[in-house]
Amino acid sequence: MKRYEPDQIRNVALLGHGGAGKTSLVEAFAFASGATTRLGRIEEGNTLSDYDPEEVKRRISINATLVPCEWNQCKINFLDTPGYFDFIGEVHSALRAADSALVVVSAVAGVEVGTEKAMALCDEYQVPRMMIINKLDRENANFAKTLGQLRDLFGPQVVPITVPLGSAETFRGIGDLLTLRAYTGEWGKEQEEDLPADLGAEAASWREMMVEAVASTDDDLLAKYLEGEALSPEEIAAALAKGVQAGKVIPVLCASAAKLSALGRLLHFITALLPAPTARGAVEGRGRAGEKVSLEPKPDAPPCALIFKTTADPYVGRITMFRVYSGTLRGESMIYNATREKEERLGQLFCLRGKEQIPVPEVVAGDIGGVAKLQESATGDTLCEKSHPIKLPAPVFPTPTLTMAVTPRSKADEDKIGTGLARLVEEDPTLRIEKNTETGQLLLSGQGELHLEVVTSRLQKKFGIEVDLSPPLVPYRETIRGHAKAEGKHKKQTGGRGQYGHVWLELEPLPPGGGFEFVDKIFGGVVPKQYIPAVEKGVRETMAEGVLAGYPVVDVRVTLY
Repeated sequence: MKRYEPDQIRNVALLGHGGAGKTSLVEAFAFASGATTRLGRIEEGNTLSDYDPEEVKRRISINATLVPCEWNQCKINFLDTPGYFDFIGEVHSALRAADSALVVVSAVAGVEVGTEKAMALCDEYQVPRMMIINKLDRENANFAKTLGQLRDLFGPQVVPITVPLGSAETFRGIGDLLTLRAYTGEWGKEQEEDLPADLGAEAASWREMMVEAVASTDDDLLAKYLEGEALSPEEIAAALAKGVQAGKVIPVLCASAAKLSALGRLLHFITALLPAPTARGAVEGRGRAGEKVSLEPKPDAPPCALIFKTTADPYVGRITMFRVYSGTLRGESMIYNATREKEERLGQLFCLRGKEQIPVPEVVAGDIGGVAKLQESATGDTLCEKSHPIKLPAPVFPTPTLTMAVTPRSKADEDKIGTGLARLVEEDPTLRIEKNTETGQLLLSGQGELHLEVVTSRLQKKFGIEVDLSPPLVPYRETIRGHAKAEGKHKKQTGGRGQYGHVWLELEPLPPGGGFEFVDKIFGGVVPKQYIPAVEKGVRETMAEGVLAGYPVVDVRVTLY
């Protein structure tokens, strides 16, 4: 793969609800651009981005996967993300490395919860976006209804720039509202022609919607539009690109990944409308003293990159994926980890295409690359020059929502489980491991039941560790309900005078959350002062194990009187 300058690169994350067709679209783009010579299918388990055995087995995306494509003198780094909420951490990783997003919506199902989540995440990461209404070749596909839902939910800035020609079994291509041309036929047999006459009124209405939204982003164009002057396709295209990059316009494209229709036109819009790293401008980091530092995407600047994802491979070892924000990273060189304040040696750099590793001598500003077997670095770390230490903001991952107890099936697995889980936590920062000292259980926390099932399956396939998941034991607490008095005596004959102690205690309950109180009501020295701490210590030791079921006792006031 040849070297591309920052203004020739597009980093695009594909987001959307599970089943909207993100993986199929990426596969279609890779096929159309020549990145692959055969078209993989999810049903056959041979797509570029869903190569993990769990993804093949379940027919869903689990990992955020990089698939670079070359088109129109540009390199498009597609980041295919999972649509299931159990793997939302992968979406955060991809958005941290991306400059823009494609939100994929099913023309059959319409707007779903995942669509709304994807748009909210785009707002959170402040990335420009376009939307693709996919599956227009399916039965019950409805472009107009889906577009109406998108505009109702996300506002009038959502506007179509392409429209479908036909629907379901009659779908045959798309109409371009900028050029008023139609693109029909499957990939390799595409034809360009005039828009069909039967689409005239509807296409005019949709085009007016687009022109109005685009004109509102520029004062000169708005004045021209309000005066009734026609805007040229060049003016509309230029204003549309600026509007998209400013987040003022969200264009809607239509597609059928299965029919491979008008893929060239879709790739054209991606390269023409979505911003390059240079258009996104400088990113801010923190210097050695905590001062703000701006990084421009210039290949000749000091290198600085952020690790946004780590994968654990039992054979290759740790594979680190990074986005270069400034300068150029070169293989077989030393780099400084500013987060951990340690030096690392970079081995052979590569460009990832699914599971394929394409060796490259360097990775320039704005591009995404990978390297294997880094010893000290992990997800969220910043790599830079030691003479120019900078820390970039790390991805923020959601906290776990479900906890289960992990039990190894054999004694041999007990010795290996800690190492295996630690490797998987490196790969997936949304996981948490904890040893509960009260119950003695190893607790695994994640985003949901499916998430934890996939983790245990990977433990077996990657590290040969078989485990069972079960609900964790509840570390209950015990307390008392009423008042009581108790007498305590201590006698021990060790020769000579021996030991003797005699006290009376009063116990009473405290409100929930009250903890433990020890009150000293001794006067006149009936219990010598030097022995009172020993009485409290004895009470605390006894409270560690209650009389009902052996759980710790809480919310009690004990008075020594």
